[in-house]
Amino acid sequence: MKGGGHAIFQADLANHAEIERLWQEASARNRIDAIVNNAGIFPSHPPLTTDYAEWTAAWTRTLAINLTGPAHLSYVAARTMAQQNGGRIVNVSSRGAFRGEPTAPAYAASKAGLNSYSQSMAKALAPNGIYVFVVAPGWVSTNRVAASVESKAVLADQPLGRVATPDEVAQVIAYCILDAPASLTGAILDVNGASYLRT
Repeated sequence: MKGGGHAIFQADLANHAEIERLWQEASARNRIDAIVNNAGIFPSHPPLTTDYAEWTAAWTRTLAINLTGPAHLSYVAARTMAQQNGGRIVNVSSRGAFRGEPTAPAYAASKAGLNSYSQSMAKALAPNGIYVFVVAPGWVSTNRVAASVESKAVLADQPLGRVATPDEVAQVIAYCILDAPASLTGAILDVNGASYLRT
């Protein structure tokens, strides 16, 4: 890795006790001024072809990792940041929160919930100098979806002729952490190359 001073801590974000342990271990090492909630899962569970056991499992796990996990981690982070006189929280959402995901409705619902949660926290934490931002990408050319992002169906939906790169999403996240003005707190920043526009 470039630079120095890196440390790796792991936790299951679906387990609230693990989240508290993760925060205690990480914050004991150094002061933490910003967190980025980027963990997420996208299990397929089309409503008319998924049996009830798979359906309920998809909802339980998706909401735990994509929504409840970030909520708990943001909570423990905010309490520390308030004592430090400020900090920043960036939650990674999705265009799916706005357009829907017919084969993965729990994913779309979790990201819509994350948007609402983030805006509630932005209001609650602003008096303490803690600012909350949301970055909402569309498709991103990661290794996990490499085959999908080159498909004709995906590319036909991309005015840029390509999907976003990880570096582009990272630039927006870095801006929120380092340079975004306080007045941007509560904002949801779309990074989808105009593939989904909302008003």
